[in-house]
Amino acid sequence: MAGAVLAAGCVAASAATLPAGFSESVVASGISSPTAMAFAPDGRLFVCQQGGALRVIKNGTLLSTPFLTVTADSAGERGLLGVTFDPNFANNQWVYIYYTVPGSPAHNRVSRFTAAGDVAVSGSQTIILELNNLSSAQNHNGGALHFGMDGKLYIAVGENANSANAQTLTNLLGKMLRIEPSGAIPADNPFFNTAIGVNRAIWALGLRNPFTFGIQPGTGRMFINDVGQNTWEEINEAFPGANYGWPSCEGACGSPNPNFDDPIYQYSHADGCAIVGGAFYNPAISQFPSQYAGVYFFADLCGGWIRTLDPDNNNQVATFATGLSSPVDLRVSSDGSLYYLDRGRSSVYRVQYASAPSITQHPQNQTVPVGGSATFTVVASGAQPLFYQWQRDAVDIPGATASSYTRTGVQPQDNGAMFRCRVSNAFGSTTSNPAQLTVSNNQSPVVAIVAPASGTHYNAGDTIGFSGSASDPEDGNLPPSRLSWTIVFHHDTHTHPFLGPIDGVSSGTFTIPDAGETSANVFYRIHLTGTDSAGAPSSTFVDVLPNVITLTLLSDPTGLQLTLDGQPFDTPFTALSVVGMTRTLGAPSSQRVDKRNYSFLSWSDGGEQTHVIRTPAVDTSYTAFYRTKGRR
Repeated sequence: MAGAVLAAGCVAASAATLPAGFSESVVASGISSPTAMAFAPDGRLFVCQQGGALRVIKNGTLLSTPFLTVTADSAGERGLLGVTFDPNFANNQWVYIYYTVPGSPAHNRVSRFTAAGDVAVSGSQTIILELNNLSSAQNHNGGALHFGMDGKLYIAVGENANSANAQTLTNLLGKMLRIEPSGAIPADNPFFNTAIGVNRAIWALGLRNPFTFGIQPGTGRMFINDVGQNTWEEINEAFPGANYGWPSCEGACGSPNPNFDDPIYQYSHADGCAIVGGAFYNPAISQFPSQYAGVYFFADLCGGWIRTLDPDNNNQVATFATGLSSPVDLRVSSDGSLYYLDRGRSSVYRVQYASAPSITQHPQNQTVPVGGSATFTVVASGAQPLFYQWQRDAVDIPGATASSYTRTGVQPQDNGAMFRCRVSNAFGSTTSNPAQLTVSNNQSPVVAIVAPASGTHYNAGDTIGFSGSASDPEDGNLPPSRLSWTIVFHHDTHTHPFLGPIDGVSSGTFTIPDAGETSANVFYRIHLTGTDSAGAPSSTFVDVLPNVITLTLLSDPTGLQLTLDGQPFDTPFTALSVVGMTRTLGAPSSQRVDKRNYSFLSWSDGGEQTHVIRTPAVDTSYTAFYRTKGRR
């Protein structure tokens, strides 16, 4: 659907196609439903997950513990949608986020948290701005946040699928907002004297769904990406009091028009469906060729491409990358690399210009028992091919020429050895940070899940109990405080976080949802990790599998079209379904097939024309009966 920014996912794609001399590498993967990202001033990359977790990528590693997790309504395009850092972050450690607060009705909120290293200080949330209550529509939330060169916080807000919101000064929806870091409203805002109350935060209006925008370092110039409806995607240059015309016009309103401000660039839906990202190339260290200086990078969710707009060359646009899988955000790092957030592959990618290799993930320290194995891994980017040479205590290890090196049969004399890797290509070489090998006499614990048994079957809506234990050769039976549970939802070939980590318990329960993902190719994996007093972890898991039956949709007469969960199918049609899962059956009021008109009469189960069923425990057919309204 046009403008549905977060609907794409589960899309396979190969590596991006880039201009000659550029290469890309995976910075981090396994980031469920990412929506936005931002660099902290100290170089860490923070990534929003739609479900409410804010993740940290530090020194090329995705940290397992989120910086914070908020309770967010993540239905549709709602959720954790934006993050930025206070200009004075080095002193105050303030981090700002934009997310959807659950409720009846729900609403979007901007909050501030205080960082303590890689996690937020508990209880530090300060609500900066509460936006208007949302309708039942779950789309057009906007959510991007940036600080301008004036020290003010700019907030892009969608019109909540109600176009009338974009042209009124009586609510904050469909606008670009400008506030102080404290949440106060600057007196020089353009509508400060004409709007009332919190609506004085409005800085520009007439926007549909400004999911992303970018501010140019050094100049403060701002470009707003506004997601279109049926025809045009827009880049609008921002300035106070601007009105970009939605819903009176999509794309250019026509010039001259004293009421509205036309986009500086627009492209049709023949090229994509939703403009995302927004990053000017003005890094502290310029890595790309000189023609990229000052250009504006933007991307399209469905088109799977990144393009450049040159604001100093008549807004000339050129293709930069293709073959992405649902990109949602772009950032330029201080070292001149371009990062893109790829929702389809749940990953962050780094694009660099061909030069000497760069280490994107350094090897990590390892602690293993005598006789065990330690594996050290390095991840590097740069022009291909890359060559690897591992060293022990700065001396080359013969034959250790892969990106990973495994030391087997570790002995006490290996304790304290330092391992590093030199990576080289035709443009030069670089050496990773060293990682230390610690040899311990400690033995890892033995972990066991008592319940449920592996292979246990479930129905949607069931409550599953879990329990387990761990024992350690040195510590004996580990207390619950040493146990941690994680439950992961597996769907097709990928996974989604479900619950956890749940720390400090030996047992508990969780309930299988009876709504949401309707695929039958699913299961839940229950992980238990026990950690001994020496910090050595050990893990195990069991899978619980769905009970699955076949639903058959029939029509009388046969061959008519019916819907399952809103998707049309020609009858007869069969689908697998998890027992207990809610599904929605629908029958069009009238249909025309083979020059005959048919009108809906009834369903075989007595349900309404469109009605919800709970998947039964046995294979079941549902027939929609129609009557003929005319003859040949």
